[in-house]
Amino acid sequence: MQPDCPLILASGSRYRAELLERFGLPFRAVASDIDETPRPGESPEELVRRLAQQKAEHVADCHPGSVVIGADQVAVLGDEVLGKPGDRAHAIARLRAMSGRGVDFLSGIALVHAGGRQVDIVPTRATFRELGDTEIERYVDRDRPFDCAGGMRSESLGIALLESLVSNDPTALIGLPLIRIGQWLRHIGYDIP
Repeated sequence: MQPDCPLILASGSRYRAELLERFGLPFRAVASDIDETPRPGESPEELVRRLAQQKAEHVADCHPGSVVIGADQVAVLGDEVLGKPGDRAHAIARLRAMSGRGVDFLSGIALVHAGGRQVDIVPTRATFRELGDTEIERYVDRDRPFDCAGGMRSESLGIALLESLVSNDPTALIGLPLIRIGQWLRHIGYDIP
């Protein structure tokens, strides 16, 4: 059985849509146009929770009666929140900074529906190998990770940049932790699988 409510992914990310397709549930993706600027003094955890929840709530307000999944991700290197690099030069600089270091990827998720809301964070710790400039440039030119938090696409060649990866959910690093989302959807009546 599936609930009668439409399922919506509050995201324009093709990566998140591809992940949600694994469940075989009908859904549509609706990008939420919210301001993602961090607030003064906001921790990375507070930021990613707030953005995931705001995305889901914004889309839910526009589509009453729907079940809406919101998600956001930040990469944290030391005390610095790393956004999407946007271009080649920033991606190269980002990877140089992450070379030989541990980076925490925080995947915030939210589920908003008539019966309530859930919000959570699923963390992933990625430890990067010592990377030379030539291999960083080769990677960036091949994978073009300009729209990925931290500038690394783990579902593609980016996995070769890592020494280790620690997470309770392998899909969290891609940006949509399916284990937790699946638990939440089953709890409100979706059949998965």
